[in-house]
Amino acid sequence: VVVNDYWSLSKIRGGRSHVVLNSYEAMPGSFTMKPDMQFPEAGIIDAVKTALGGTMPDVVDATDLAVKLLGDSIGANLFMLGYAWQKGWVPLSHDALMRAVELNGAAIEMNKAAFNWGRMAAHDIARVREAAGSSLSPPAGEGGRRPEGGNIASSLDDANLSQNLDEQIARRVAFLTDYQNPAYAAKYKSLVDKVRNAEAVKVSGSTALSEAVARYAFKLMAYKDEYEVARLYTSGDFEKRIREQFDGDFKLHFHLAPPLLAHRDSEGKLRKGEYGSWVFGAFKLLAKLRFLRGGAFDIFGKTAERKSERALIDEYFATVDELLAKLDRGNLALAVDIASVPEHIRGYGHIKHAHLEKAQARREQLIAAWRNPQAAKAAA
Repeated sequence: VVVNDYWSLSKIRGGRSHVVLNSYEAMPGSFTMKPDMQFPEAGIIDAVKTALGGTMPDVVDATDLAVKLLGDSIGANLFMLGYAWQKGWVPLSHDALMRAVELNGAAIEMNKAAFNWGRMAAHDIARVREAAGSSLSPPAGEGGRRPEGGNIASSLDDANLSQNLDEQIARRVAFLTDYQNPAYAAKYKSLVDKVRNAEAVKVSGSTALSEAVARYAFKLMAYKDEYEVARLYTSGDFEKRIREQFDGDFKLHFHLAPPLLAHRDSEGKLRKGEYGSWVFGAFKLLAKLRFLRGGAFDIFGKTAERKSERALIDEYFATVDELLAKLDRGNLALAVDIASVPEHIRGYGHIKHAHLEKAQARREQLIAAWRNPQAAKAAA
C-alpha cells in the first residue's frame, strides 16, 4: 500500500501488507480557510503502524526527492511505485509496468526515471538523497525505516532545502536578483547581515532572530506582482512542464484578475476573466520590464495593493532596527515573534487584505509589549 491519506488504512492488514509512506505534507483545500492548521504527523505514522500490527512503515520523502531529482512533484507517484516494486511488494513485471507508463503517454521518460530513482531509494536511500543534494537526514534502519516516535520532516521547511542559514540566505539573494536586480538583493542581504552581527553580540549562540528576518524580509520583498507572475510563467519551467504533459496541438488559456483590467463584483472584489494564448507573449515582454517595479513609470505600482506591499517592506526594515536597539536574551523570543508577523500575511487581493488586517493587529499588540514590557507583564 502506498499511503497518502487515512483512506488507505482500510486496505492494510497486519502481517500481510507492506506500507510506503510519503512524508510530504500536502496542503488540503481546507488550508485556505484555516491557514494556521497543523499536520498530525505523528498521528498518521502511529495509525499506519497500528494497522500494520505494530510494524513501522517505510517512510520516504518522495515528493521532495522527486522535485530535486526530476524537477516535478508528479514524479513522486512513480518514485513510490519503484520503491515498492524494488522491495518485492508489487506482483507485476518490470516490463509490464514500463509498458503501462508508455501507454499512458504522459511524461514517459520522466516517469521511467522516477521509477528507477525509487528503486534505488529502496536499495540505498542515503545515496539518493546525496544525488538530490538534499539535507534531509536519512531515517535510521534498513530500507528507509524511521525510528519509532520520529517526526516527519516537512518539505515546506527551509531547513530541508538548505544545509544552513548561509545557504538559505544565498538562495534568497539569488532569487531576489532574478526577481528585480542585484541592488534589490543587496538591500535584503545588508539587513540580514546586520541582524546576524547584532544577534551574535547581544545573544551569543542564537540565530533565531536572524533566521526569522532572513525568511520574512524575503517574503515581503518577493511579493508576487504582475512582473513576477510574468517572470515565473516565462522562465522556461512552465513551458517545459506543459509540453511534458500534453502532446499535439493545444492552446493555452489563462484565468487572471489584473487590477487594472479586471471587473469587480457587487462587493468590489476583482473577478477573474479568461485570456487567450496571446497573454503568454505579453508575459514575456512584461517580465523584461520588471526593472520598472516601484519606479515612476510602474503603472501597476500605483494600485493600493502594490503601495501597501512596498510600505510593508519599509515598515519591516524600521521594525528590525527598533528590535536590534534593545535586543537581549530576555526579550529574544518576543523579537522573533515580531519579526515573524509576516507569516500570517497570505493570499492575494481581498483575501490578503483580510489577513493583513489581522497580522497588523497582532503586530501592534507585540510592539506595544516590546516598547512597554512592564505594562505587558502587569496585563498578563
